[in-house]
Amino acid sequence: MRLRIRVRPGAGRTAVGGRYGDDETLVVAVRERAVDGAATDAAVRAVAAAFGLPRAQIRIVGGRTARTKVLEVVGRPDHIAQRLARLLEGPEWSR
Repeated sequence: MRLRIRVRPGAGRTAVGGRYGDDETLVVAVRERAVDGAATDAAVRAVAAAFGLPRAQIRIVGGRTARTKVLEVVGRPDHIAQRLARLLEGPEWSR
């Protein structure tokens, strides 16, 4: 399944959740700055944790250097869709 995320680097803490705009773009706030791919790596790790999946089951298929990215998530589509719907409602905080 593919999903779109909007990365917010330099946040006070890492959080996954909420919508960016009117569509189903998931907001991912990370502490890391957008330097040498650090924010991108942190965002993918945060998404993996939020979906309860290993990092290896998520890969970037679009927007590697942009704030809006497209991820391919491998897993049970029903689990991913349910989790995405819940995350779009609001943030889930992490470290």
